[in-house]
Amino acid sequence: MANNLNTKNFNQLVDKMSPASQKAIAEKALTMMAEMPLAELRQARKYSQVQIAELLKIQQPAVAKMEQRTDMYISSMRRFVEAMGGQLEIRAHFADGDVVINQFEDLDKEIMNVSS
Repeated sequence: MANNLNTKNFNQLVDKMSPASQKAIAEKALTMMAEMPLAELRQARKYSQVQIAELLKIQQPAVAKMEQRTDMYISSMRRFVEAMGGQLEIRAHFADGDVVINQFEDLDKEIMNVSS
């Protein structure tokens, strides 16, 4: 039989924290959910590597390799995200505000024109 004397529900612990601490925890949780590697994003969106491979018309090992890469083409990243129904946005953060960098939006069109 497990000793439950020191076991507490996480929500009970949070309820005992100050409002400032509760807010900090909530903000950290949102940040953690908003920032994740491709493999975790794929899993959170309930896709398998095989499903992504089929959508991208590549083999499953290529998906595994993409998820491990720390440097990849923007077009590859965008195709991966779009395969899950998302849209890739590249944003620069500055002290005085954010800027969406849009020069990559027509990248596939440019690639198609060059290869035609």
